[in-house]
Amino acid sequence: MKNTIIAPSVLAADFANLQRDAELLNNSAADWFHIDIMDGVFVPNISFGMPVLEAIQRHAKKPLDVHLMIVQPERYLETFKKLGAEIITVHYEACPHLHRTLQQIKSLGCKAGVALNPHTPVNVLEDILHDIDLVLIMSVNPGFGGQKFIEHTYEKVRKVRKMANDRGLNTLIEIDGGVTTNNAKALVEAGADALVAGSFVFNSANPTQTIQDLKTICEVSL
Repeated sequence: MKNTIIAPSVLAADFANLQRDAELLNNSAADWFHIDIMDGVFVPNISFGMPVLEAIQRHAKKPLDVHLMIVQPERYLETFKKLGAEIITVHYEACPHLHRTLQQIKSLGCKAGVALNPHTPVNVLEDILHDIDLVLIMSVNPGFGGQKFIEHTYEKVRKVRKMANDRGLNTLIEIDGGVTTNNAKALVEAGADALVAGSFVFNSANPTQTIQDLKTICEVSL
C-alpha cells in the first residue's frame, strides 16, 4: 500500500491556540506540519513570520514542511533552517536563479521543493527536475485558504509523475489547495505523494478524525 503524506496547513489553525493545534497534529495521523509563509508581495496576503514559526517549532514533533510564497526567498533560507524547516519549497515564479537557490537549500541539509502556480506549465521543470526533491502543485491560486480546487490539477500531476518516472527519479509530488476527501484518492491515483489540507481539516468538527479519513481514503495498491 502507498503511504500518502498528509500535511495539514497551520495557516488554517487557531493562532490564539497554536500550542493546542500543534499538539493535535502531533497526536494525529498527520505526517508533516505544512507552513505557509506569505509576504504580501508575491501573494496578496501576509501570513506569519519567524516568531510564529519559532513558536510552532517548540511544540511540533513532526517535520516542518515550509512553503515560501515570498520574493527573494534566498535571503531567508538559512533562517528557516535554523527555525526547524526540514523541507523548504520555493516558487518557480519567484526564483530567477532557481538552480542556485535549490543548491543553497540542499547545502543547509534540507529537502528542496519547487512550487508551481496554476498557470505555470510543468514542462518548465524539465531541465531542473533532477535537482528537486519535491514538486508542489498549487491547485488553487496562492494566497488564501478555502478556495475551490482547480480540476486541471490532475493532468499536471500525471505529467510531473511521467517526467519523474521517465528520468528514474523518486520526486515527491505535493498538492496544495482545495484538498478534501472528495478528491484526495483521485490525486493519489494520478501520482501525488503528499496532500496539504488546511481549512478542510481545521474547520471540521473533528480535525483528528478528518486527518485519519484523508489517510484512509488515500490507501491505494501499488
